[in-house]
Formats: sequence, structure tokens, C-alpha cells
Amino acid sequence: MPNKRLLSSAVAIAVVVAASLLAVTASAKPERQNAPVKLGFITKFPVDFFFTLQNAAKKWDKATPGAKVIFAQGKSGTDDAGEIAAIQNMVAQGVKGIAITPTSPAVSRALDKAIKQGVKVVLMDNDIPAWKKKTSVVATDNFKGGVLAGKYLATKLKAGDTLGILQGVPGVPALDARVTGMLSGLGALKSQIKVVSKLATDCDQTKGAAATQTMLTANQNLTAIYAACGPPALGAIQSIKNAGIDPGKIILIGFDASPGEIAAIKAGTETGSVAQFPAKIGSLGIATLYKAVLGKAVPKKVDTGTAFVTKANAGKFG
Repeated sequence: MPNKRLLSSAVAIAVVVAASLLAVTASAKPERQNAPVKLGFITKFPVDFFFTLQNAAKKWDKATPGAKVIFAQGKSGTDDAGEIAAIQNMVAQGVKGIAITPTSPAVSRALDKAIKQGVKVVLMDNDIPAWKKKTSVVATDNFKGGVLAGKYLATKLKAGDTLGILQGVPGVPALDARVTGMLSGLGALKSQIKVVSKLATDCDQTKGAAATQTMLTANQNLTAIYAACGPPALGAIQSIKNAGIDPGKIILIGFDASPGEIAAIKAGTETGSVAQFPAKIGSLGIATLYKAVLGKAVPKKVDTGTAFVTKANAGKFG
């Protein structure tokens, strides 16, 4: 018959060993933490407007531990190849969603491939109307913004006056809408004034300056200029100055109300500009994408608003 004392000691040792093994197993398998959701954020090119979008998204990223945002930016307003490369690179890195300010419909094929791999896509700043696979569009209502500009111009122009238009990138719906909206906002005056020139600028300041110089050379008594983007408006200021024209003689209306434009409006070298709210576009764009990736319902369109800036209220905008 086994010794009871020895049996009791063996049982005690077994219990201790078992407890030790459980402790080791528990420490070897800590509770798993969910990895942050990877998201991509792509903007067109390096100007104040898109830096503001980007900075707002970075602020959101810092405040949202459940997400990790990867950023990329093109080289110009027409850099389709740069955006396509960024889309492909982000998909390779395993992003679950991409928020993008598309340069043109040319990027939609790369976005199609991303969607096939389960990536959600939110368009920011401008839509690709014919492309139906986006989850949402977070943007300014550019037509409404253009209408604001047109209504203001209608208070300053009279029958027989002349108007030059600095387009953005013809064919980009958001930029075209800024022009058609402005013309609509002119109302009855539209048929009473003459649009003497309509030139593309690619939303570039240097191209805007060159286009303005062309306009001024051909139309020495030009009454007003409307720029569909902020950088060309700043280029127009330089060309007006170079031509020796008093800045107050030509009505100059822009679209963006960028920091440079706000300074020009305060200085009296630009008459007014349609303000967008790029920080809202950036923060709402990435937040909408995140919700969609998590399977939550999001609106098909998010209007981030516009306002018209003149010298009277420029202090509220910067």
C-alpha cells in the first residue's frame, strides 16, 4: 500500500506544476489587439488648398487610433500618372480605403482595380460623374460657388462690359461647374455683357499670368476677369501690375479664397473670391471613408459649403 505522505506530496507537486504551465501559457498568448485600419489619402498637387486638406486628414488620423493613414500627392493638376501610381502603391500596402481628389476620369480604371480587391473609394473636392463605383463624394458644390461669383459680378457689371475667364482644367467637372455656375449667376446680365476670352490655366499660377497677359493684350479695356481657381487669380494680379494697370480698374474674382488670395483681397489687388472649406473636405473625406470601411452607412454626397469673400469680410477668413 503506497505511503499516504508520499502520495500527498506527489499530488501537491503536480498541482504546482500544472499551475506553472497555465501561467506560462497565459503569458505566452497575451490578448490580441486589433491592428489599425490602413487608409490612403491622395491629393492632386502641392498648393495651399491641398496642403490644408492633407493637414486636416493628418489631424484626424492622429485623433483616431483605429486608423492609420498613408498620404500621397501628385505633381500637378493634370498628373494622372502620379495619382495612378499612388493608387497602385497604396493597394500594394494593403489599404482598405482610398480618399482621393481625382485629377480626371483617367484614374478610374486604377480605382476599379482597387475596388475589385475590396478597397472602398471616396472622392474629394471633385466628382467623376460617369464613374458610379465611388462610395461617396465629399466636396464643395462648385456650381453653387460659381453662382455666388456670378451674382456678385452682376452687381458690378453693366450692359456692354467685357469679361475674361481663366478656366481651370477644361473637362474636369468641378472646374467646369465653377464657370457654368458663374455664368448662371449673372442672370439677365449674361446676354448683355461680352465674354471676350476663355483660356485654360490648369489651375497654375504661371499659366494664369500668361493667359491674363494674352487677354489684356487683345482687350485693353477689359472690365473684369473671373478665375476658376486661386493660383491663376494670383497670376492675373501680377500680369495686371506688369501691364501698368491700376488694380482697382479691373474687377478680379477668384475661386478658392486661398491665403494668398485673402491677402490680395485685403490689399485691394483682388476684388473677391469664392471660399471653399478645404479643412472640412479633408476631415470629412477621411472620416466618411473610415465609416464606409467599417461597414457603416454614409451619404452619397457631402456638401462642404461655400461663401463669398470681399474686403469687407476677409478678416474672418485669414
